[in-house]
Amino acid sequence: MTARLKVPGLAGELAAEFAGTLILILFGCGVVAQVVAGGIGDHDSIAWAWGLGVTLGVYVAARLSGAHLNPAVTVALAVFKGFSWRKVAPYALAQLLGAFVAALLVRWNYTEVLHAADPGLTIKTQGVFSTLPGNGSLPVGEWGAFRDQIIGTAILLFVILALTDVANNPPAANLGPFVVGLLVVAIGMAWGTDAGYAINPARDFGPRLASFLTGYEGAFRDQTGYLYFWIPIVGPIIGGVAGAGLYQYLIGRFLPSAEPQDVGEVPAARDSVEANRG
Repeated sequence: MTARLKVPGLAGELAAEFAGTLILILFGCGVVAQVVAGGIGDHDSIAWAWGLGVTLGVYVAARLSGAHLNPAVTVALAVFKGFSWRKVAPYALAQLLGAFVAALLVRWNYTEVLHAADPGLTIKTQGVFSTLPGNGSLPVGEWGAFRDQIIGTAILLFVILALTDVANNPPAANLGPFVVGLLVVAIGMAWGTDAGYAINPARDFGPRLASFLTGYEGAFRDQTGYLYFWIPIVGPIIGGVAGAGLYQYLIGRFLPSAEPQDVGEVPAARDSVEANRG
């Protein structure tokens, strides 16, 4: 007789979301600090490190929580895949705290390099922690960045649902996290110009808050002085729901039903598990 896997409970799920998001941001903000302040690497190294950060964060958290690591993912799964609404706020808070703590570690570790490159802690290195329209220098306005965040996150959720839908053709041999990481690399390489591809409210706001509390007085504003911080929060939430809805309309509703899996059997199918556990 095969023993059933133990359900972790909400505390375990939140710990996994915290840890997975922390790993994601350690690699993501860490590589931007290395490139922007240290002069080592380029745009491609940023895109690859963010993608690898996603991959490793998902491997850390998937068995316990499904590895959302992103409030836009959590909300979209609640809207379309039966994820419990009572867990949305706790998941988002755990993700935010993981991103915040990771950014504090990056800020601490790169203190000397950041101050050498930008003694005033200005817009020059603010992008290490949070995104800006046009990456702080290109002619993209706030509403262009808002549009970009909706589109970029819609792409993210559309493809994530395709990759994790057990009724579709998900990656086998536990390669799902790796392929999701490649998706983030692709978004970074194709959709990083207008707004730095935050596509994740926790990824942007957690490090933004950490930088503000450690000396970046303009962290909540962009290069024009506009109070920009809300755009990488609201845009991804709208885009995530739109992308997930489009997947359901174009693909999901035509697929045959799949039997729900236990936690740990197919980590990517966590949304199906939640639909049955409520």
